[in-house]
Amino acid sequence: MTKPTYVDDHAAITEVLTKYIDGCKQANSAIMKPAFAEEATIFSVDNGKLSGGAIEALYTGIDTSFRPSPEARAVFAYIDISDTAASARIDTNDLSGFCFTDYFNLLKVDGKWTVVSKIFNTNDAPAA
Repeated sequence: MTKPTYVDDHAAITEVLTKYIDGCKQANSAIMKPAFAEEATIFSVDNGKLSGGAIEALYTGIDTSFRPSPEARAVFAYIDISDTAASARIDTNDLSGFCFTDYFNLLKVDGKWTVVSKIFNTNDAPAA
């Protein structure tokens, strides 16, 4: 019988996704890049149309359109793990004035968790 790894995997995924959150809060994509595979993608729906592609679009958006948001808050709504595959949901408030629901797909490659895709919804901003 092999030793279960769920607790360690959960902690490792939380650590990886915290890099994403920190990069958003600091408006600095260099902080989040280690969380993502080079081949990762990002998609959303913009005016009813599919929008996205290579993860570089996220980095460009963070570096050019976001401002530091140290007051932003994030919560891990869930992390679901099945051996070497996982999905996670993070809800954030006040990231550069926006609120997001992000869904991540991760794979454990050579013992390391990495984000391979991100889809998201931009929610209404909180009242000022």
